[in-house]
Amino acid sequence: MAEQNQASRFLLTLALMVPALTLAGEVTLSGEGSVRYEPDSARLQFTASAEHALAQKATEQVAALVTQWREGISRYRDRLGEYSDSTVNLYTRTLPPEVRGEEPQKQAVASQTISFSINDLTLLNPLLQQAQALGLDYSLGPHQFFHSDETGLEQEALARAIADAKARCSFVAGQLDQACGDVVTINVNGGHRPAPMMMAEAKAMSDTVSSVGEREIRASVSATFELD
Repeated sequence: MAEQNQASRFLLTLALMVPALTLAGEVTLSGEGSVRYEPDSARLQFTASAEHALAQKATEQVAALVTQWREGISRYRDRLGEYSDSTVNLYTRTLPPEVRGEEPQKQAVASQTISFSINDLTLLNPLLQQAQALGLDYSLGPHQFFHSDETGLEQEALARAIADAKARCSFVAGQLDQACGDVVTINVNGGHRPAPMMMAEAKAMSDTVSSVGEREIRASVSATFELD
């Protein structure tokens, strides 16, 4: 009976030691990677608008502006992707009377939006200058600029993060006179894109964009490796 109790205590002690032995053969650490790049593409939007007491006149004025735009950018037209300029919006707004007691005046407002993408940023300033010459409304912001292969850049940043984790594992294992083994688990975190600093962000008669600004994609991983 005593021998059975002793055997049971030995098995219980061994069972309690197994997790500790397993954990002692693993190491969990993180890895980070980043890729710096400059955007090479942009999505742009311009709006032609006009007001007149008669809706037809307002619409005609907008149509004339869009025609001038088309003529002015004809040399670039085949390099503009996802081009659209066919939608016209028309509404009426009421103007407050200039003299108290007079009837408020109504004004027709017509607008037409032009949108497209470019994958060659050397086109940016000529297009902006044409829009400025015609008085088209637009604004520029960081969200409008992107890289044509951002998926590839994200994958490159992730590959660097994984390589960093493996290098750290090799270093830790070497300090313990062991070798870094198979991956037990790995968690991947998303990328991060800081906003770029641009030379011009809003419409002005002298606006030109000399630099879109550098961006960075970051990736990080947390991995558990076996130690051999």
